[in-house]
Amino acid sequence: MKFRPQGFTMIELIVVIVILGVLAATALPKFIDMNSDAKSAALKGVVGAAASAMTINYSGCAVAAQAATSGKCVKVDNCNDLGTIMQGGLPAGYTVADGALGTGAAGSNGVEATCTITQTEGSATGTFTGIAAGNGL
Repeated sequence: MKFRPQGFTMIELIVVIVILGVLAATALPKFIDMNSDAKSAALKGVVGAAASAMTINYSGCAVAAQAATSGKCVKVDNCNDLGTIMQGGLPAGYTVADGALGTGAAGSNGVEATCTITQTEGSATGTFTGIAAGNGL
């Protein structure tokens, strides 16, 4: 009986390593780009939460006859009041641009304006509709 060694030859190992290298080189840029996709998705999430917070606060104020009431209605007459109505406040890493929502006087409820949120890392921005509320009737 003749002994025949078993295993891979050096050529076979080199070919496999080259193929793995080519696959890694084509897949790597996709993984590197996911960071910007994640930041963009996070910004969209914060913008959506901001719009919902404004709408829910306005609804609570409508039930409370537009009177600022603890747990129901928070006075909102500027875009940067967003942090007071979002549960947990505005997340770290985001800022809201100053923007008037009506005059802040009685009867200026329901006035809408476009508010801008800026992601501090990367300076990406998103917009949502702010709604004045809690300014009395």
